[in-house]
Amino acid sequence: MNICVFLSAADLDERYTTPAREFAGLLGKGGHTLVWGGSDVGLMKVVADGVQEAGGRLAGVSVQFLAAKARPGVDEMVVAKDLAERKKLLLERADAVVIMVGGTGTLDEATEILELKKHGHTDKPVVLLNTAGFYDGLKEQFRRMDAEGFLPRPLTDLVFFAEEPVGALAYLEESQGIE
Repeated sequence: MNICVFLSAADLDERYTTPAREFAGLLGKGGHTLVWGGSDVGLMKVVADGVQEAGGRLAGVSVQFLAAKARPGVDEMVVAKDLAERKKLLLERADAVVIMVGGTGTLDEATEILELKKHGHTDKPVVLLNTAGFYDGLKEQFRRMDAEGFLPRPLTDLVFFAEEPVGALAYLEESQGIE
């Protein structure tokens, strides 16, 4: 499976890096390809390192203004002209999406895939990996949107909330018929 992971390029503490490394190892051992923002810094580097060390493939989609931070030695690297094109290319290459911890860029990417799903423009499985409770507030907001009628489809049709890396990958593999 080509699994797109939206996540931060910031240097983060072990609360976030340890579960990210675990997820990356599972992804690589499963023979999957990481489709990600292509950066060789911060949490993006942690995940790419883990996938590569576990035997998985790396397909990066960088963007012109960040191309100097692109990871060398990957299986595939594309440089998009801007962030909009980058998101489009990431989603085109993905069979599934995992949203890991991140800032405004990650949130932008997450809401875009959920909006596409909401309107039936994609049926790719989406997992929000809620590492260390990072997305507790967002989960609550999504549930309120669902309960108060802001979503035309049930929240459970849009996103699966996973608290642990193993649950995130198990959901994706099951959704794609991989055992």
